[in-house]
Amino acid sequence: MTAGTVLLWRHGQTEWNRVRRLQGQSDVELDPTGVEQAARAAEVLVRSRPTAIVSSDLVRAARTAQALVDLTGLTAVLDTRLRERSFGVWEGLDREQIEAGWPEEFRVWNGNGQPDGVGLEPRGDVGARVAAAVVEHAAALDEEDTLVVVTHGAAIGAGISALLGLDAGEWNGVTGVGNCHWSVLHAARSGRPAWRLAQHNVGATG
Repeated sequence: MTAGTVLLWRHGQTEWNRVRRLQGQSDVELDPTGVEQAARAAEVLVRSRPTAIVSSDLVRAARTAQALVDLTGLTAVLDTRLRERSFGVWEGLDREQIEAGWPEEFRVWNGNGQPDGVGLEPRGDVGARVAAAVVEHAAALDEEDTLVVVTHGAAIGAGISALLGLDAGEWNGVTGVGNCHWSVLHAARSGRPAWRLAQHNVGATG
């Protein structure tokens, strides 16, 4: 069996989001706007009657998950596989700083390539680990259940690609999602892939 519905929910805003600094796996807390976003989104998501909540262990995701925990009484399970993509030595920098310091590597990255020498986690690896976590946690549930997965922007795009049977390292057709927005997947009753993308980049106000 598997959960019939999976909600992939991005964390609320952080100060680094606001000033457009790459976060990756740096552990950055929600800012006041992010806390408010999480509370508003949780009020909408609780209507989906979540059965289980699983979250990245990074504080910005875990704090976002807590807003839904407070409304449902569920316990959020933390899973390191749901962490954001690692951006290596670029974490904490904005695009202008990256381009100035690593012009050739930036050119490759900006073209959806995989630059060498900066510690950037391959997008295909991110998709594989996120998808594996989703599948494992969903497998513990039943068709009528809803699993909420609290994670990160790049992780959601790569994870959805992998869940749809695509190579996230080669295919980059799923756009990012806004802070505290979510995407909805339903388990397929037959055929391939095993999951269908029903909604993408949905927010508390639509």
